[in-house]
Amino acid sequence: MARRCQERFAGKIRPRLSDVIAFLRDDTSLADAWVRYRIEFAIADWLTESPKMHPAIAAARWPIPAIASVDELARWLHLDAGELAWFADLKGLGAKCIGGSSKLVHYNYRILSKKSGGLRMIEAPKAHLKMMQRQILAEILDRVPVHDTAHGFVRGRSIQSFAAPHVGQRVVLRMDLEDFFPSISGRRAQVFFRTAGYPESVADLLGGLCSNAVPRGAWATVRQNAPLLFEARKLYERPHLPQGAPTSPALANICAYRVDCRLNALANAAGATYTRYADDLAFSGDAEFDRCVERFAARVAAILLEEGFYVRHRKTRMMRQGVRQYLAGLVVNERVNTVRADYDRLKATLHNCVRHGPESQNREGHASFREHLEGRVEFVASVHPQRGERLRGALAKIVW
Repeated sequence: MARRCQERFAGKIRPRLSDVIAFLRDDTSLADAWVRYRIEFAIADWLTESPKMHPAIAAARWPIPAIASVDELARWLHLDAGELAWFADLKGLGAKCIGGSSKLVHYNYRILSKKSGGLRMIEAPKAHLKMMQRQILAEILDRVPVHDTAHGFVRGRSIQSFAAPHVGQRVVLRMDLEDFFPSISGRRAQVFFRTAGYPESVADLLGGLCSNAVPRGAWATVRQNAPLLFEARKLYERPHLPQGAPTSPALANICAYRVDCRLNALANAAGATYTRYADDLAFSGDAEFDRCVERFAARVAAILLEEGFYVRHRKTRMMRQGVRQYLAGLVVNERVNTVRADYDRLKATLHNCVRHGPESQNREGHASFREHLEGRVEFVASVHPQRGERLRGALAKIVW
């Protein structure tokens, strides 16, 4: 029976207890054994056992808090059981709201147009939910290790550490994932929490707190062609990781762990190097990798499709020596560096701010233009200190 159970669930995510019980009830050999040996134990008795933490082997050493019941989770989040169910919204009541004024709507929505022509929904949790998500991030998600190839939203890593392994390579392959956060379902988040050891009832609520389904009323102001709007609504109406929640970047890295393992193994087999920064994938290698890079890219896309991700093929680039090899805003031909044209434009903007005032250069209407410029200058300084010092000097001369 144990072997049959292993074969039934092998290669899949950790099954729910209800799935295991259904399997055991349908196992005829086990039923015959009960009759033959007069076993009085009933499968349903498992449901009456006190819940407890039961982590997977890999998760046993994670220093995360033990939360064995819904009441314990409510106390940990300083809520009562009713409030916890309201915020987690496992019944999807918030997604059925027509307008945006209902108390069941726990997010503020902002819709952006993509350069590719699609729509992106920014889902910012309201204050109370954001506070709970930050607690989940600090005490659970930040204590779970991510793959060594993941560099986005990881303490101690950055776009520089993402790009540095690809400096001076014969060919650099850049690929981009489409709709990275909304493509990770709320069920995937719940599976992670079950793998971490939390009982199903607790894992489902934690997953609900970290996922969201966008109500149709949030799209009411969109004046977009029907096919694009239909696709966007279809993508965001199911529970998913919301882009704007504090927990989403860490959960996305955790849920992409298997993808990182498979792609890193594929890269090693091809003699290549692999790194990932959120939805940006980078591979690089020597002449041997150059000869198979087209077939390699097709295999990467196939693996991603198997894992529930999609490649934005229009943004795939195979960059060989002799052209600018560009990753996440950085050039990696000879060293990690900023793009000279971007540096020149920023320098010109600062110069014009000094001469004509900063208001004349805020053409994109940034609410805090000073902080915007300071951030751009510090980004350049983190990559190229000499250029950064020159830009800081120009920034200091601006009269605000």
